[in-house]
Amino acid sequence: MKQRQLGMSGLEVSTIGFGCMGLSFGYGPATDKSSAIALIRAAFEAGVTFFDTAEAYGPFTNEEVVGEALAPMRDKVVIATKFGFQKGDSTLGMDSRPERIREVADAALTRLKTDRIDLFYQHRVDPSVPMEDVAGTVKELIREGKVKHFGLSEAGVASIRRAHAVQPVAAVQSEYSLWWRAPEAEVLPLCEELGIGFVPFSPLGKGFLTGKIDEQTTFSKGDFRNIVPRFSAENRKANGVLVEQLGSIAATKKATQAQIAIAWLLAQKSWIVPIPGTTKLHRLQENVGAAAVELTAEDLHRIGDALAQITVQGDRYPASLAARAGR
Repeated sequence: MKQRQLGMSGLEVSTIGFGCMGLSFGYGPATDKSSAIALIRAAFEAGVTFFDTAEAYGPFTNEEVVGEALAPMRDKVVIATKFGFQKGDSTLGMDSRPERIREVADAALTRLKTDRIDLFYQHRVDPSVPMEDVAGTVKELIREGKVKHFGLSEAGVASIRRAHAVQPVAAVQSEYSLWWRAPEAEVLPLCEELGIGFVPFSPLGKGFLTGKIDEQTTFSKGDFRNIVPRFSAENRKANGVLVEQLGSIAATKKATQAQIAIAWLLAQKSWIVPIPGTTKLHRLQENVGAAAVELTAEDLHRIGDALAQITVQGDRYPASLAARAGR
């Protein structure tokens, strides 16, 4: 697989990364440890060198799985993890106090079985801690060699600017896909201006853009999508029009809907690196295959025309979680 550089940071990663969250958190029961390790290693064998985790995924268990899986090839991969929640629990409030950031870094190094964190994201902006203090703490960790690069997740433009002024931000991670294009308004132009890479999570619309989910689909207990307005049965039915359009385009390219959705992201900017996640080997292979799908200007124009005719229904987060994003 080809490599991409995240902005001007010098951080080089595979064109497509692997979002490890779903192996332990968010989408129902966790994948058993041996299967999760095997899948992560299969991703590496397929050319993936960029792996995304966080203390909050589990909490903590995802980092442990990622650390064990990647220990044999540690020097050949880039591992991203995150800080920012009280006690590492995403159901609690934010906590990006400098002493907490340091605690998370040290604990993550142990769980990941490594001596450095390649990319350390603030998981969500903490309104009670000045961004200058957050960036300054990560800057110190970089100076100490515990962290290589600084990142922000779901941050707004003002926070990105403030952080970048203290410690250059290597990457901003946010949701971005054919059915959530809000970053195009302000965040992507700012990333281009400042030389920051962009890492889209949920590039397949939390699975919806694969074409395997419709209004009849049921999700297991504990699956995050059960509380997402966009995944109500009514909205899934309405949003199916987008998936149908993707299907017709995919057929002409001899690709799948998922591959077209990922290829579309790759075509937007050379410094965009999506991180689709999965628990299934055949889906991993499908996602990685998107790197070989080349969309022409005509293809992109056709996709743009299709998007212009569709209004995606439903919010991407329930109100309580939406308040945490874009600060």
